[in-house]
Amino acid sequence: MDVISQPWPWYVGGPLITLVMFFLYYFGKKFGISSNLESICAMGGAGKIHEHFNFDWKKSSWNLMFVLGTIIGGFIAFKFMTPDQAIVLNPQTVSDLSEIGFENAGVQYLPEEIFGLDALLSIKGGATLIIGGLLVGFGARYAGGCTSGHAITGLSNLELPSLLAVIGFFIGGLIMTWLILPLLF
Repeated sequence: MDVISQPWPWYVGGPLITLVMFFLYYFGKKFGISSNLESICAMGGAGKIHEHFNFDWKKSSWNLMFVLGTIIGGFIAFKFMTPDQAIVLNPQTVSDLSEIGFENAGVQYLPEEIFGLDALLSIKGGATLIIGGLLVGFGARYAGGCTSGHAITGLSNLELPSLLAVIGFFIGGLIMTWLILPLLF
């Protein structure tokens, strides 16, 4: 099997996303990953604890299959279509990352300073994961959907709340990147 050395160009990926969105719209389905967490909680019996989770999760089982396909597709892309772990970064980005403690910026997709086992099992890493997870979970619930749901489905349906949510996601990402991340390292 030949290893693909470049990602698919935008003019292939974009129309494929558009085609998927057309089919979802045509069949009356909404796309979003965070809604699967509700389905998983309903599957696990959370409806006995809180009425919010008391619904027929089987109606959204198609979306669970989509998530499974996403996981399998990600694994295949990583395992068989990734030529190596090195990524090309702007020299200024490498310099900026070095200043805040990233020793091998650009050597691999997931930097050891954040995703390595030592970092994940540290107090700082564990707290970052827990706090970040709570904020993302709360934000997705408060915004009525996650980044993929709003940015792909909401914007393709020209929904103003989705536009506002996406603007908020970008502002939050900028704050995290420029203000919070440097304080963590």
